[in-house]
Amino acid sequence: MTRRPRRLLLTHDRRVLLLTGLAGLLPTALVVVLLWSGGYAPRTVWTLGAFVTGWWLLFAFSARETVARPLQTLSNLLGALREGDFSFRARAGRDHGPLGDALRELNALADTLREERLGALEAGALLQRVMGEIDVAVFAFDGEGRLRLVNRAGEALLGRPVEQLLDRVAPELGLGEILEGAAPRLLDAAFAGGAGRYEVRHGTFRQDGRPHRLVVLSDLSRTLREEERAAWQRLIRVMGHELNNSLAPIRSIATSLEALVGRDPRPADAEADLTRGLAVIASRAESLGRFMDAYARLARLPPPQRRPLAVGDLVRRVAGMETRAPVAVHPGPDVEVHADPDQMELVLINLVKNAAEASLESGGGVTVGWSAVARPAAVELWVDDEGPGPPDAGNLFVPFFTTKPKGSGIGLVLSRQIVEAHGGSLTLAAHRRGRGSRAALRLPRPAKASKR
Repeated sequence: MTRRPRRLLLTHDRRVLLLTGLAGLLPTALVVVLLWSGGYAPRTVWTLGAFVTGWWLLFAFSARETVARPLQTLSNLLGALREGDFSFRARAGRDHGPLGDALRELNALADTLREERLGALEAGALLQRVMGEIDVAVFAFDGEGRLRLVNRAGEALLGRPVEQLLDRVAPELGLGEILEGAAPRLLDAAFAGGAGRYEVRHGTFRQDGRPHRLVVLSDLSRTLREEERAAWQRLIRVMGHELNNSLAPIRSIATSLEALVGRDPRPADAEADLTRGLAVIASRAESLGRFMDAYARLARLPPPQRRPLAVGDLVRRVAGMETRAPVAVHPGPDVEVHADPDQMELVLINLVKNAAEASLESGGGVTVGWSAVARPAAVELWVDDEGPGPPDAGNLFVPFFTTKPKGSGIGLVLSRQIVEAHGGSLTLAAHRRGRGSRAALRLPRPAKASKR
């Protein structure tokens, strides 16, 4: 094989030098020829020829340097940016030409990259801090199923330090089942760091152009235990309060009656005292029985039996039942919801009853209305009263809390429990347009259950 002759490659600065040299070659040669043919002395010819030639070469090398030095500066700046060093800046000076514009734009690019680099570093530090502090196990696997990232909660869950976890495949870590199946889902699993019920969530992301899988394990057992403990504490506190309210007078009266029966001779009014004492004991026992029945109603609420329910018919029917205060119906669109008619009627009766009792104090009335909400598809019912306004918002939905002398304190609690079982919400707040309060009930409706 014959080798091709190596082509002489000229750099940019050498091409500039060559072009400027060629540009000055003809004028310099012409000047030298004119000097030789002009009849000048040889000394003069050589002196002027040397001067012209030197000026020509000086101009050529100066032009080369003028072009090469800014390019070297640009090269150094770009190299620094590539290496991640954003401290270098070019001096554009008063040059408002293309070169000055290029240098200023390069400095602006360096400032922008520096800010983005600092932002990325701060965001990365924040992410590391958040991942370290959250009580949720986070794992990241690469395309080959090897662990690339784990937080402290993940280390604690697997019972091993991060050095023993990275670069291992999921089955070796006991996470093979975690990566399989749909997500989110609940999973009962046992790990070195503990056993319980976990919520599994998957996600994907790309790092260095390669796909990775993100797995998040949330321990629900501890949260459920804490909620269960809090519920038991509230239950015991409420029941203990009611039991003490009933048993304390029963105990006191029983002691007094025992002393009265043991006296000899008995006082003249002993029979009347015995009758009154036994009546008080019977009354407190009956009150305690009503309290236990009310609590049983909360615990035995059946699941809703859903079927199509016309909202307008429900509102008009319940409004006609109330006779203590005038009830005005603010008509809305003809819509339906899928709900349990009996349970929803009970909710609306409770709300209208509370509004009527609140309005009796001021001699006002009650307004009931409804409207359709487009996104998300829902129906909102409201009951407005003209009373003094709702009591302490923190106790509105606390079981057995009531401001009425003969109230049971379970009406709002039972109503909200029914509404939430239907996937809705119930709120009670002061009316924004004046005195009184508004009970707002929102129920979801199927997308096709729109206006007819």
